[in-house]
Amino acid sequence: MALGGAAVPLTGCDLFDRDDESRLPDPLEPVAAEATALEARYRAAATAVPALAERLTAIADAHRAHAEELRKVIGRPAPSGSPAASPSAAAADPDTVRTELRQAEQAGRDNAAKACAAAPAERAALLGSIAAARATHLEALK
Repeated sequence: MALGGAAVPLTGCDLFDRDDESRLPDPLEPVAAEATALEARYRAAATAVPALAERLTAIADAHRAHAEELRKVIGRPAPSGSPAASPSAAAADPDTVRTELRQAEQAGRDNAAKACAAAPAERAALLGSIAAARATHLEALK
């Protein structure tokens, strides 16, 4: 039994041509997003506590540089919009601000160290330097 006498080619089937890997999230995405969030948090804190602005702005700049470098390695631009970070209710107190930033920085350092341990060699150096920078940020917040 013929189906209309015409053979139907399967040219529309992309079962073997899909590039699913490019659509998967890169393992560095969470580290890049965290760097962006930390930058926003430091900038908000610098605005809330002018006495700490110089120190916090320098750390925010470092987080921005990390996010930019991670995005280069990932090969994708940052998602549109930046995370809004508002200072806490007790933001006027420099000690409270430093404590909150230390907690966020500690988590960020731990996350970067875990990502470094799981990363291929060509990415481990970058992640290791980010983890080390975050450790120095902890010291700067004392």
